Amino acid sequence: MRLIILIIICCFSLQIVAQEQQLAYQYFRNGEYEKAASIYKKLQEKNPYNTSYTNYLIDCYQLLEEFETAEKLMYSQLNKLPNQEYLYVDLGYNLELQYKNELAIPFYEKALNAIDEKPTIGYSVGRTFQGNHLLDYALVAYKKTMQLNPSANYNFQIAAIYGEKADIPNMFNTYLDMIERDEAYLPRAKNYMGSFLSDDPENEHNVSLKKLLLKRSQNNPKNSWNQLLSWLFLQQKEYLKAFIQEKAVYKRVSEDLNPIIEVGRIAYENKDFEVSKSCFNYVLENTNDVEVELTAKLYLLQISMDSDTELTEIEAQFQEIFVQYGTSIATLNIQVTHAEFVAFKKNEPKKAISELKKILKLPLNEFQNGYVKTKLADILVFTNQFSTALIYYTQVQNSLKNHEIGQTARFKIAQTSYFKGDFEWAQSQLKVLKNSTSQLISNDALGLNLLITDNVVKDSLRVALQKYATAELLAYQHKNKQAIDTLQVVLDNYKEHSIVDEALFLQATLFEKTANFTKAETNYLAIIELNKDDILVDNAIYNLAELYVNKLNDTEKAIIYYQLIIFEYPSSIFLVDARKKFRNLRGDNIN
Repeated sequence: MRLIILIIICCFSLQIVAQEQQLAYQYFRNGEYEKAASIYKKLQEKNPYNTSYTNYLIDCYQLLEEFETAEKLMYSQLNKLPNQEYLYVDLGYNLELQYKNELAIPFYEKALNAIDEKPTIGYSVGRTFQGNHLLDYALVAYKKTMQLNPSANYNFQIAAIYGEKADIPNMFNTYLDMIERDEAYLPRAKNYMGSFLSDDPENEHNVSLKKLLLKRSQNNPKNSWNQLLSWLFLQQKEYLKAFIQEKAVYKRVSEDLNPIIEVGRIAYENKDFEVSKSCFNYVLENTNDVEVELTAKLYLLQISMDSDTELTEIEAQFQEIFVQYGTSIATLNIQVTHAEFVAFKKNEPKKAISELKKILKLPLNEFQNGYVKTKLADILVFTNQFSTALIYYTQVQNSLKNHEIGQTARFKIAQTSYFKGDFEWAQSQLKVLKNSTSQLISNDALGLNLLITDNVVKDSLRVALQKYATAELLAYQHKNKQAIDTLQVVLDNYKEHSIVDEALFLQATLFEKTANFTKAETNYLAIIELNKDDILVDNAIYNLAELYVNKLNDTEKAIIYYQLIIFEYPSSIFLVDARKKFRNLRGDNIN
């Protein structure tokens, strides 16, 4: 019984200490340093070995400019616990705060000299220097400790200090030294280095890392340098260069094609179809794994469909795959893609629906079932069978609520309701999705929700928004002429409505699809003229520049609009591409 009572008392005491610690920290964070100091003082006196309490109490005194009190506390600690030599750093910094810099130096040297006698304190000394922004001293402390104790590794701290000092080449070199010793550091090093890079190949940090990697690759060829160069080129959207590096690694090792598949995937997603095609053809040439082959063939099919290849040629590609691999679960993704091709490219939705219903009879797991049902519902929307589509979407959403497939289905429910003009129900679904684990779904949900919200305020009857939603549905159904005409009704009858810019933009993209390039140009110019701060303006400017280059053969105007992105919209997602294309058209040597 006594033991139980003793345990209860100990637990209660620990709970009180934890609450006091939390309260003190909250006061500290809120800038209430006197209150924080009063609690930390009690905690520190009871727990003199707890360096956290001591450090927070010192910080409180220094922030209150009670430097003598802080000094007494530090000397008292050193008298009680001489092994806390890191406090010499704090004593020196306490003097610096009083502008007695010269007097501080002997304390810093004393802390560094203590490492010679006892290397085990090197980390605490280095960390204290670092915490007080005495970065050069921190570097000395960490490096000295590593020299005295070869098993110590403070390279991450050293690299972080170089980064804080804006000495980026030395920071990169530190990470590269670590990788040279142990390739296991590669993923962590990428994470840290990535925060200093951009997608601009001419960014000084990108250029610096590239030079360092090329130099190491020449002096000491290693797969790591090729992998890092590939990673750097991917950040810069230079997919061909990334492919070349990964190919070099594969030729040397011949073990893993996944990096080349990844380059191909990223190139495809960024519409660099030539590089993507090269990647997946290379994969096919170098694998006997059926799953890998099917992945590569699926991407090659997608590239053909996105590259305006003849429909008969694409159909032949599909049938060749089905003859070779069959129509089992192994080829599920290709079968679903074929159904989409039949519906959206060949305009045979009934046949596509029949194919998907046949696939649903295969022994699918719940995720495969949800995936196929979602695709089936997409085609049902394409054919105006909204009620049946909503049944399928709802089944998927209910069975896979927390999975990305289920969240996609919920977004499709919202989108279908939007097409039908049921804006309240659409928004109720979209609000749930704003915290989706998928960034893409979350962004799509936010975008559609904003579109509805922004365009119902001045239109209580929501007639203009309904017309615009109908036009979007018609565009989804590839009824481009009807969509263009519907948007024109919006533009003619609701000239003061906030949806005009969206209508102009959607109509412009449809004009491009139907080869009405001059009309597309007119629309983009109208958006720019309408409101230079509108959210769609940088999209319109970029699309206009692309139009001049690719369709209207007017390089001079393209240069003007690419340049406009660079100087007027520096936060635009099109900035890097605009800069590259601007320099290329101007004849700069961007390599």
